[in-house]
Amino acid sequence: MTEEEKMKAGKLYDPSEEVLVAKRMRAHVLSRQYNETDEYMVPERKRILKMLLPHAHESACLTGPIQFDYGENTSIGKNFFANFNFTVLDCATVTIGDNVFVGPNVSLLTPLHPLRFQERNPFQKEDGTWTDKESAKPIVIESNCWLAANVIVLPGVTIHEGSVIGAGSVVSRDIPAHSLAFGNPCRVIRTIDENDHIEEEISEDDSNR
Repeated sequence: MTEEEKMKAGKLYDPSEEVLVAKRMRAHVLSRQYNETDEYMVPERKRILKMLLPHAHESACLTGPIQFDYGENTSIGKNFFANFNFTVLDCATVTIGDNVFVGPNVSLLTPLHPLRFQERNPFQKEDGTWTDKESAKPIVIESNCWLAANVIVLPGVTIHEGSVIGAGSVVSRDIPAHSLAFGNPCRVIRTIDENDHIEEEISEDDSNR
């Protein structure tokens, strides 16, 4: 297996391998280029996103700044919105459904490092290159979810359809569908149901004021 195949399979891999380094550097450059544009520069932003996120729907809206490790390992559905400082370390796949809202300072983090420092610390290979031992697990955010400000999603987590994750939460385990969950570690508080319906509606006249 190549180092990239090991990475995507959740096995220990060498992040210093030249193909992986080149792909990360490309994603980092494209992220920086995106961050240097203004929100009104829509065609330029779309051009950059198409290169950085080839598996994102064209309707995706990312306020910026953003930071992706690979970009190509992330897929994004329709009507996605991310507020400021969206960070995705997509060593493993990151799958985001339709109509997902992401607040400011949200991080989706797939990488893992060994717990024992003897196995975690950097070391030199025979050719003199410094590297370390890493692995990664996929993250899935299903459709119609909202991740509020400062949420961190850890490796291997799936947040199921229609769930809301409260601000400042650290999500370390799967969240069932239609759940309100928050905390560190994030815990399900209750189910979201018809009792959460908002009675007030914005009328056409109100929206034009």
